[in-house]
Amino acid sequence: MTDNIFATSVFFKLAIGGSDLGAFHTCSGLGAEVEMETYAEGGNNGFTWQLPGRITWTNITLTRPVTADTLKIARWLNETIQRVEPKDGEIVALRPDLSRIISWQVHGIVPVRWQGPSFDPANSQAAIETLEIAHEGLEPS
Repeated sequence: MTDNIFATSVFFKLAIGGSDLGAFHTCSGLGAEVEMETYAEGGNNGFTWQLPGRITWTNITLTRPVTADTLKIARWLNETIQRVEPKDGEIVALRPDLSRIISWQVHGIVPVRWQGPSFDPANSQAAIETLEIAHEGLEPS
């Protein structure tokens, strides 16, 4: 794992179905939204009831420079293309010394989008890849 330590203050490790897919620089989209249903009670004109409905989980997007771990993502995507099977996984926020900050158990993960790097010799920035995953829910652990 020492070859994947990044120069950022926090990074994220992703494992899906027991397979370590490596470390990422950024992780966004850890969230949920509760749909609210309104109900107007007959004879009560002062307010309407706000009742919680379904929970919608946002997609999670992770980015990182291209590393040897990019091959792990490619293999996982290839497996999913052959047979879509939602798998549980874990996202762990780590400090540079590899100590855990917090982790989330993510249920029913399916890849939604992978964006490979753009190679431009005129640009001196690192080649970046982006992985977006959908899921059926998450919980801190």
